[in-house]
Amino acid sequence: MASLIRFTFVYPGVRVPLVVIQPSYGNPAARRHWRDTLDTPVDFTHETRAHLLTPTQRAQLQGFHPGGSARFWGATSRQDGKMERLSPGDVVLFTGLNHVRGIGEIGTLFRNADFADSMWGTDEDNGSWHNVYSLLSFTPLEIPYTEIWALPGFNAGDNFMGLRILDPEKAATILDGLDIEAQTQAHDDDNSQEPVARALRNHTDIVDGEALRTSSTRYRLQERELVVHRTEAFLVQEYVGYLGIDRPKRLRTPAGITDLHLALPEGSEVVEAKRASSRRFVREALAQLLDYAPHTPDPAIRLTALLPDRPADRDLELLHRYGVDCVHRTHPMSFERTPAPQEARASMMPLWQQRWHD
Repeated sequence: MASLIRFTFVYPGVRVPLVVIQPSYGNPAARRHWRDTLDTPVDFTHETRAHLLTPTQRAQLQGFHPGGSARFWGATSRQDGKMERLSPGDVVLFTGLNHVRGIGEIGTLFRNADFADSMWGTDEDNGSWHNVYSLLSFTPLEIPYTEIWALPGFNAGDNFMGLRILDPEKAATILDGLDIEAQTQAHDDDNSQEPVARALRNHTDIVDGEALRTSSTRYRLQERELVVHRTEAFLVQEYVGYLGIDRPKRLRTPAGITDLHLALPEGSEVVEAKRASSRRFVREALAQLLDYAPHTPDPAIRLTALLPDRPADRDLELLHRYGVDCVHRTHPMSFERTPAPQEARASMMPLWQQRWHD
């Protein structure tokens, strides 16, 4: 396949890769495959396998994995149609036993039964896993399905049976909600910034941002570690346990996905968690909360920054200036709220609830 990175438009100006749910750990055969080609990279230049690749396939693999080894997964002929929709840079969630057990980005894709059989043998019912793809990055982890079920658009009890390509909205939700930074997105951000930086350096006209957006980008991805931020998720889980909430909810807005949305008798509380309490993260939480507030289904009456420890006084004052509460962790399963002054909250509520006055 050509190294064309496809993006899907979900919200204006936001492009995300396709996201694949790949069952991969639920039976002994899958766990053997995991051990053989995910836990351990495969040397595709070794004489026992190199001759099974076509010249084009060897060149593709060498381009994506110049070190000569890669992690691999595959799919049988039953998934031919779905596999043809995928491209380098798409994100794969490897699932099994009620958890996402790994996340990776696709490198090269090709169809080669001999090469696949040299790694995995064949399935007695469905034949060869001949749809082979390599992984540019692979991060083992354990994310319980309950975290995905809490995201907007996903259903509690869904055990993600069978290979599934998520629709664009759900793909954007899961990347945002699980805080996955895909290489395609990072590279596209860099591509869009470079012409602006060049224009500023050379004192030339800056092209309008719309002109910099394209529906596809061609470049050579390189191996790297996929970034999955988990600290915020753990902080929210502990806070939810502290509150005694059985089924936490998150809210999708045009501005992104909230970390926690609480329905109160008089309105909504929106919570944004951050993995650190430094000024940078306090400012990020403040900006996101103010962005989310007008889009809540009930008028927002409380905005809360959830932090792992107490921020500096000046940063706490920054939150309070805009009527935002701070909740910080004090001990395991223990949190303390420092509420904003009532007058600051009252003065900011018309801004938070602007949509409700339109």
